[in-house]
Order: sequence, then C-alpha cells, then structure tokens
Amino acid sequence: MKRKDYISWDEYFMGVSLLAAKRSKDPNTQVGACIVDSNNIILSTGYNGFPIGCSDDEYPWTREGEETKYPYVVHAELNTILNANGKNLRNSRIYVSLFPCNECAKAIIQSGIKEVIYLSDKYAASPSTAASKRMLLSAGVKFRQLSPSIKTLEINYNID
Repeated sequence: MKRKDYISWDEYFMGVSLLAAKRSKDPNTQVGACIVDSNNIILSTGYNGFPIGCSDDEYPWTREGEETKYPYVVHAELNTILNANGKNLRNSRIYVSLFPCNECAKAIIQSGIKEVIYLSDKYAASPSTAASKRMLLSAGVKFRQLSPSIKTLEINYNID
C-alpha cells in the first residue's frame, strides 16, 4: 500500500520556492521562486539578490536612507526567469512566496508563463500590486493564492 501523507505538487513546488528563498542574503525580505512546466518538471529556481558579480558585501541592504538596496536587487521572479537561460517558459507555472510586483509581472507575461501561484499577498493594497494584477488579468495569466494543507515542512539532513 502506498504512503498517504505525501505532499501535493503545489506544496512541493512552493516548498522548493521557500527553500530557494533561504539563499537570499536580504536581512528583511527573502523571496524564492520556482518555474515548472506542464509535466511538473522544474525549469528554474531563483531568489532575490544582487546580480552576479555584484558583491553582497559591497552593495547596500538598507531599505531607507541615501543609498538603498532597491536599485540593485533582482527580484526572485526575474532571477528565476533569467536563470532559465533561454528555456521555453511558454505555458509554465511560477510558484513564488510573495505576490509579484508590477515589474516582475511584466517579465512573467513576456516570458509566456501562464499561471502564478503565490503564498503571501502582504502588499495587496499597494499600487504596484494593483498594477501587477491588472496586467496579469489583461494578459490572461491566471493567479491564485496557495492554501497548503500543511503548515510546516521539515527537511532533515540526518537520513540514517
């Protein structure tokens, strides 16, 4: 008899996104993303951080002040699209821990991704999120918030 307590595909791919977010050096917001094709094969993953070659120690991580992280940080969704290295993303799904901003929504639409599955929509009231939702709807990109049946997923490196 097969095991009954396995996780769903949505929970699995969101788990991959959350694991990717753990790579982010951002002290305030860690976001991860995972792009998956129609056969449930992972095409790419990514997280928010600075571009390759831009040192995490030399660029600012602050959110306020004269110089902030905002002009430099690549969001998880865009990083994931770029990490796909030209793979065909048409009709794929992107799992992301935080609802995409308007700039990432543009990249999602242009890359051919057809569905966004997100965990948090904490900036739902912002103009950026309103613009994102408007563009996604206009472009026929579905989006839905994941309500996982589990609250935690443990990864144990001790498999003995």
